[in-house]
Amino acid sequence: MAVRFLWKAAAFVEKYRTGLLAVSCAGLFGANLSYHVFPKQTFKLYYQSWTEGQPAELPEKLHSLFHDVLRDVGVKSVNCYQPFATFGFFPVSTGIPWLPAGSLVGIPPNFNSTAEDKQGIVNHVVVINGRKVDWESEEGLALKNALILSPEAQKFSIAREVVYLQCNSPLVRAAVPPACLAGTCLSAVAVKQLLGLYSGPIVFRGIYNITVAAIGLVGYFLAYDAVNHALDYRSDRKAATISKEYARGGVEFYDKILSCNRTLRTLLGKQGEKMYAPSGNLFPRYWFRLKHTPYTSRRDLIVNILKVPQA
Repeated sequence: MAVRFLWKAAAFVEKYRTGLLAVSCAGLFGANLSYHVFPKQTFKLYYQSWTEGQPAELPEKLHSLFHDVLRDVGVKSVNCYQPFATFGFFPVSTGIPWLPAGSLVGIPPNFNSTAEDKQGIVNHVVVINGRKVDWESEEGLALKNALILSPEAQKFSIAREVVYLQCNSPLVRAAVPPACLAGTCLSAVAVKQLLGLYSGPIVFRGIYNITVAAIGLVGYFLAYDAVNHALDYRSDRKAATISKEYARGGVEFYDKILSCNRTLRTLLGKQGEKMYAPSGNLFPRYWFRLKHTPYTSRRDLIVNILKVPQA
C-alpha cells in the first residue's frame, strides 16, 4: 500500500513538477518575508520591551538620536522608519521601507546611559544563568562598561540597521532559499536528462535524487551564509563611510560587542565557552556553517576604512 502511494506521489510530482516548483518557491519567499511585511504584528511583539505590564516608551533623547541618524544617512521618507524600545543590548531591525507597514528599528535601554549616568543599565534586572547580575562585581562592572556606548557608537549601530533596511537586504535574504531550490531542481532535471536516467532503473534515479537533495541543502547553507555576510559587510561599510565620527563609532561598537561577549563567556561558565570564542566572536553551531559574520572581521573592515585618507 505504501509503495503504491509513493509511486503515485512520484508520478504526480513528475507530471506537475513545474507548477509545484513555482508554488514551493513562492511559498518559501513569502514565508521568509512574512515578518518583514507585517513587522508590528510579528517582530515588534517579540522584541518589544515591557515595563510593569505595559510596552516601554522610547525616551525622547533616543527619538532625537534616531532622527539625527536618519538625517545623516540621507533618508528622505522619514515616516517609513519607526523606532521602538526593545529588550537586549544592541539594536535590531525589520521591515521594508517602501511597503505600507514601513520599517521598525529597536533601540535597547542601555542606549539611554552615559559614562556619567548608568541608570539605563543598572535599573534593569539582567538574569544570566538563572542569577541576577551583580553590577558591582568584577564581571558586572565589565559588562556595564561594555554596554555603555558613546554617541558616535550609538549612531553607527542605528545607522547600520537603517542602511540594512534601506538597501532592501530583507528581500535579498528572502530570495536565497527559493533561488537555491529552483537551481537545485532545474539542474537536477537537466543532468538527469543528459545522463539518460529517466529511462534507467528507478533505484538509480532514487539514489541520484537523494544525492542531489543533499548537495542542494549544503549549497543552500553555504549560499545563505555567504549572502548574509555580504549584506552585513555592505551595511557596515555604508554606515562607516558617512563620516569619520561614524567610522570611529563603528570600531568602538564592535569592540564593545566583543568585550560584552567575553564577559558573558565568563558569566555563563561552560555554556558560555560553547557559545563564545575567547576573542568574543560567536562559535558556529555547525562545523560546516558560519551563520554569524565574525565581529572581529567587521571591526577590521571599519579600521581599514579609517586608514584610507579620503575616509
